[in-house]
Amino acid sequence: MAITFWIELVIVLACIFIGARFNGVGLGIWGGVGLFVISMVFGVTPTAPPVDVLLIILGVVTAAATMDAAGGIDWLVSIAERIIRANPKYITIIAPLVTWLFTFLAGTGHIVYPLQPVIYEVAMSAGIRPERPMAVATIASQQSITASPISAATAAMLGMFAAYNFTDFGLPQILMICVPSTLVGVIIAGFISMHLGRELADDPEFQARVKAGLVNLPKAGEKKTIKPTARRSAIVFLIFVAIAVASGLIPELRTLPGSDKPVGMATVLEIFMLVNAAAILVTCRPKVDDIVRTATMRAGLVAMIGIFGLAWLGDSFVAANKADLINTVGDIARAMPWTFAFVLFFVSVLLYSQAATARAVMPLGAALGIPCQTLIAMYPAVNGYFFIPTYGSLVAAIAFDGSGTTRIGKYVLNHSFMIPGLVATIIAVSTGLLITSILY
Repeated sequence: MAITFWIELVIVLACIFIGARFNGVGLGIWGGVGLFVISMVFGVTPTAPPVDVLLIILGVVTAAATMDAAGGIDWLVSIAERIIRANPKYITIIAPLVTWLFTFLAGTGHIVYPLQPVIYEVAMSAGIRPERPMAVATIASQQSITASPISAATAAMLGMFAAYNFTDFGLPQILMICVPSTLVGVIIAGFISMHLGRELADDPEFQARVKAGLVNLPKAGEKKTIKPTARRSAIVFLIFVAIAVASGLIPELRTLPGSDKPVGMATVLEIFMLVNAAAILVTCRPKVDDIVRTATMRAGLVAMIGIFGLAWLGDSFVAANKADLINTVGDIARAMPWTFAFVLFFVSVLLYSQAATARAVMPLGAALGIPCQTLIAMYPAVNGYFFIPTYGSLVAAIAFDGSGTTRIGKYVLNHSFMIPGLVATIIAVSTGLLITSILY
């Protein structure tokens, strides 16, 4: 293997590391820097930028942000809150299932933020160690991203299928494999979490914090005003999502009159999500300026910029060194395809983004000849963001837990999210591989 390969690899990894220090947008910016260096210095020809992926994400984010501006996200959160409060005894199972479901519907894990103080309040009121439901619910909100038909990560997967002409694989296969596998992972992680840590009454550290007045007892949060159009916007959004999913499952629904071949799922999603946003605009009349100010739009744009630079860098590096990569790790990948899951996991630890990881690394798996169904089964491995506890939702969970039980350990990696995160990811990938062995 030529020395230039290793130099280019070091440059790619260095740009990923530096970009990760800046988070989201920084990944894209430093990805561009890396592409500039390997192109100008080593003559690597840049591949085409990942336009399809970016357009799918833009379409989905536009629809979701329009719903957000009309109050739809707040309405979904209020429904989730009522479900959690109705089952305090089983909150360690109910809370992660609720966050999984609503992330699946909304396509973003950010829905967990307003639910975290609710989970803390209900857990403390029921005498349950808050660390248990808060940690696993945070993990569940990210696991669901790899099952959601409208997440940025799934958009990256669909873009990869289109780029490699995997016509037999698409949204139906992702849903068929990842919905049950991530659900099983979350449920098992929830059951295991029920036994993590001491009961509050038996925890001397917690009792010492209570005596010292360091425990913030839960207070009922302020009731957020729900806009009159909130429910309507969420229903319109979910109807169009359901139609888009049905189109993926039934190719005849996206076959144009006089045509023998169905329209590609990427194109269908792009069109449907723009029409979705238009329907919400017409029926709910949110202020157009508010759409671009929503947290949903901001998160989507950050994901797009990260994917733009980073995926372009990764694509160009892989394309220029495909032969060397295949010769080096091809035999291992073909003999033990499941080992590629470790690559996905540890890259996601660096990138803090399921979408960026899927877009940057999955094409390498395809180039190595790993079967597409196996790549889908390993797709939940991109959820390694929790390994180093600096991701936003982890930090927020620690902050919202006034009992101090959700925390970063003395050795950093022994934090509250490690066990539920590893369990959910390992079980999801294992279940996905089992499903594929049965179906294919």
